[in-house]
Amino acid sequence: MPKQRDVQAQRDLLSNATWQVLAEHGLPGLTLRAVAERAGCTTGLVMHAFPTKKALLLHARDLLYDRTALRADAAEAASADAFAALQAVLGQAVDLPHGHHDESRVWVGFLAAALADDDLAERHRAANRSFLARVGRLVAACRPEWTEKQVELTTKSLVALVEGLNVLAAADPRGYPARLQQNALAAALAPLG
Repeated sequence: MPKQRDVQAQRDLLSNATWQVLAEHGLPGLTLRAVAERAGCTTGLVMHAFPTKKALLLHARDLLYDRTALRADAAEAASADAFAALQAVLGQAVDLPHGHHDESRVWVGFLAAALADDDLAERHRAANRSFLARVGRLVAACRPEWTEKQVELTTKSLVALVEGLNVLAAADPRGYPARLQQNALAAALAPLG
């Protein structure tokens, strides 16, 4: 009887290896060979799952979105009200003491790569729209009396703050420590509490 492959287990192994390579070496270091070495398999196995580097790259971008969306879902679900959910969702999105520094670095790499790659740019826009929709829904729940324009401006300001902190902290973690990020976020959220 031929040996059955556990396709999902292989994909999980390769996803984990891809993430580790990205976290350590950034996008320039993401190669089929590097992923194979990290996963302890052949490049042939990597190419079976991801026939091109572009396929691997797009998978890695989706993996980043999936990781952050799951964490945001959990943060929102564990909150008692809309304001607590907004604090939790935005708080987990910045590189606070949660240990998401690698994700921030990977996100910045993808953002830079998206400037020259239409497929990555579209995935970035889709993920950003999803995050904006979540934050906008929570802002509107916190301030039901606000107009649509007020909700939109506040939502985009909060997302810009969080994403800006991610970019700056990824490049200069000592200049943008967790305490500064927490204080900036708390100040921005104060009018909603």
